[in-house]
Amino acid sequence: MHRRDFIARSSAALAGLMVPDILKAESPVPAKKNESDGRIRVGLIGCRSMGWGDYAEFFKFPEADCVALCDIDEGVLQKRAADFEDKTGKKPKLFSDYRKMLADKDIDAVVIGTPDHWHCLMTCDALAAGKHVYVEKPLANTIAECEIMEAYAQHYGKVVQVGQQQRSGLIWQEMKKYLDSGRLGRIAKVNVWANFQYASILEAAPDCPPPAGVDFDMWLGPAPQRTFNPKRFHGSWRMFWDYGGGLVTDWGVHLLDMALWGMNTASMPRRVMASGGNFAYPRNVAETFDTLSVIWEYDDFSIQWSNVAAAEAGPYGKAYGLEFCGTEGMLVANRDGWEVIPGKGSKLEPASFQPDHKDRTNHVGNFLECIRTGRLNTACTMQNGSFCAKFAHLGNIAARTRSVLTYDPATHSFGNAEADRLLKPEYRAPWQFPKI
Repeated sequence: MHRRDFIARSSAALAGLMVPDILKAESPVPAKKNESDGRIRVGLIGCRSMGWGDYAEFFKFPEADCVALCDIDEGVLQKRAADFEDKTGKKPKLFSDYRKMLADKDIDAVVIGTPDHWHCLMTCDALAAGKHVYVEKPLANTIAECEIMEAYAQHYGKVVQVGQQQRSGLIWQEMKKYLDSGRLGRIAKVNVWANFQYASILEAAPDCPPPAGVDFDMWLGPAPQRTFNPKRFHGSWRMFWDYGGGLVTDWGVHLLDMALWGMNTASMPRRVMASGGNFAYPRNVAETFDTLSVIWEYDDFSIQWSNVAAAEAGPYGKAYGLEFCGTEGMLVANRDGWEVIPGKGSKLEPASFQPDHKDRTNHVGNFLECIRTGRLNTACTMQNGSFCAKFAHLGNIAARTRSVLTYDPATHSFGNAEADRLLKPEYRAPWQFPKI
């Protein structure tokens, strides 16, 4: 539950929170923080998948002291606690409620790797509690949440890194240098695509009780109340609107970030048009679209997205990627590398670049360096993460409402009642939408 005076009242408010006995038994007595050793104490909230993948990078840095884990799934928490001990030889502090972790003054920074519908509230509460934050992408599950998170970051002045790690990758930095050189000529369009089968859920399952050890009410958090269904839980939650936005907010945020970076734009498009549905698999259980096409139109170029969650194939033999279309040729890129393809009659020389696969390691290192130096301008700031997430959400909203839309950041509105209703979620009591 959000409170403006989170720091002052958190200890008292959390004193009555119930923690399973097994977690209490496994949690060591908090050690007094040694301010002189210069290490950054880091905790993880959301331990199952990307959260643990991000957190594992912190073990590589001697300046990082990984100290605590938090998850609503006791089985996941205990598994990661064992993994943690294997890596470090010590036991982590364990929490089942993220607010208790944030109340621990020995923790300097947190990694947030939860489902998307939790990113906003946890990040805002962490900033209010004085923590630095590494938060997974997309930054939030709605446009209004992205905007309040920006306000919190500005207000509290802590270091924030959004997990769009390609910003820290050499391959992408070299791609941007090439694009900025102008050798492609005038770039009229950027095509972006990602075709992955995991966006289709082809076998339904009945509602049932949550698995033992899962605090499902806490997993839902601010999302609407509903019964448990395994198809809406681990591994597939992002295909339902209450928790995620499908492929365009998952893979799309990474790739669209590179498209926007390459085109040097941080402004909303003039208009957005989209078409989406479960066209590949009409009986798809997922609410998000297995087939989606989006056009974001600017004054002098367009960015286009497509996904089909069926055959994992695509242009140039790539299941995912970007294509910058210039008057002199094309630049085609994904995480396996990029290449330049000269156009007909062009004097452009072919070029290519291969990855070093250090994107995420570099991204974590950048986050830690910014904490050490007090520099707020991380490789992927809150502002950039917000912009890219909002950009992706525009596509979903246009497809869901079958509308041509223009978003006005000044009024926080489309001027379209149906689309405006999708801008901000109604938080389930007792959780409250953050306020500054």
